[in-house]
Amino acid sequence: MAILPILEVPDPRLKLVSTPVDKVDDELRALIADMFETMYDAPGIGLAAIQVGVPKRLLVMDLQEEEDEEGKPIRQPRVFVNPEILDPSDDLNTYTEGCLSVPDQFADVDRPATCRVKWLDEHGKAHDEVFTGLLATCIQHEMDHLEGIVFLDHLSRLKRQMIMKKLDKARKAAA
Repeated sequence: MAILPILEVPDPRLKLVSTPVDKVDDELRALIADMFETMYDAPGIGLAAIQVGVPKRLLVMDLQEEEDEEGKPIRQPRVFVNPEILDPSDDLNTYTEGCLSVPDQFADVDRPATCRVKWLDEHGKAHDEVFTGLLATCIQHEMDHLEGIVFLDHLSRLKRQMIMKKLDKARKAAA
């Protein structure tokens, strides 16, 4: 397994629409393992393949909402190959979102509170499930990446510009 470089805004590859995965095979599973390694190292709770420069309809997620008796997060990795969102609710939830492609920047985003998702797992098995809460928000956030959308695109122009200025300032300070 390898930690892959994560693309950051304004990298134009983040605006690409990802193509469907043709087959679930060992090559794809190796990419999935690298994506989990990268996501956990960052650290994050979700990562789309395009964020590591691979324009395929593939996401990995692990909300790590539960902890063991020592207070360490319990890993619950989930893989989504060719995911589709169906039946998003009219009710909205607001979450303060961040993104590994927009490091250390956060903003409130409104998204449907629930949605039905169809996908294949890392073995090619089909799934169909209704997601709520943080899981619904996270899958929608990651699926936006597959369409060339980052969470900043959901914000007003002013908020987007403010975040980009903060990001530029942080990058200059780190250089």
